[in-house]
Amino acid sequence: MMNEETKYPKATLAEYGYRDYRVLSKVWKILRIVLVVFSVFMLYLAVIVIAIQSFNSSASTTEFQSFTFDNYLNMFSKRGLTNSIMNTFLLSITATLIAAVLGTFVAIGIFYLPSKVKSRLMLLNNIPLLNADIVTGISLMLIFSLLLPINHHIFGFWTILIAHLFFIFPYIILSVLPKMKEIDPNLMDASMDLGVKPFRSMIRVLIPAVRGGIFSGVVLAFTISFEDFVVGYFTTGNGFNTLSIWIYSSIGKKSLFPGVYAFSTALTVVSMALIILYAIIKKGREGHAKKN
Repeated sequence: MMNEETKYPKATLAEYGYRDYRVLSKVWKILRIVLVVFSVFMLYLAVIVIAIQSFNSSASTTEFQSFTFDNYLNMFSKRGLTNSIMNTFLLSITATLIAAVLGTFVAIGIFYLPSKVKSRLMLLNNIPLLNADIVTGISLMLIFSLLLPINHHIFGFWTILIAHLFFIFPYIILSVLPKMKEIDPNLMDASMDLGVKPFRSMIRVLIPAVRGGIFSGVVLAFTISFEDFVVGYFTTGNGFNTLSIWIYSSIGKKSLFPGVYAFSTALTVVSMALIILYAIIKKGREGHAKKN
């Protein structure tokens, strides 16, 4: 007699529609790793090239002559580069501090407005972010040009400072408002009920509660102001050059001053070190808070 298995053979997994994707999943996993590595490499390719060039004894970018630290030692030997670096830091720090103070107060005021008025103001706030840099730069240049009959030397530090405030101001507001939504909307009223005056309540209660948003906005605003070229190019004058403008004016030469590569690499290393240090401190504080 035929046994049961011979009479009724078992169906295979393939007959049930099963497909073995183990090989395909391994290929996809390897492909994902390759794509991530390639993406990171392309993002930091320019930084890597500049870092390599900063140790090149030759000013030419097409050949690596020998390894040297002279570019770092002579980083500030060129007066034009030193002045442009100082101007960039002065401009970015000043613009960021002014935008941080005014932007924080404006964000707090917008938060307590009616929803319709708030939406209209946020629309106006987002316009500088949506505009192309060249449109913003040319528009501000035309506005400042109207004042030339009054002051023939109007273009300079103050015009580029106003221009930077124009396009970094919205970032402070957009960074502070989400933090305002996270806190209790009655927090300020509660502090005033305890006898604290409105302005003092805002300084002592609200601002410390949203300091995380202020900090992130300050970092973002400083970074955008520091690296700006287009808006600054159209609104500067009277010999006030930022680093990006000075580099652009030096492109016409056969070779760029090697100190630029050294300064760019040093600035990148310092920025990465500060980010890592901040992450370590933040992680340590979170761990300490969990223990307590």
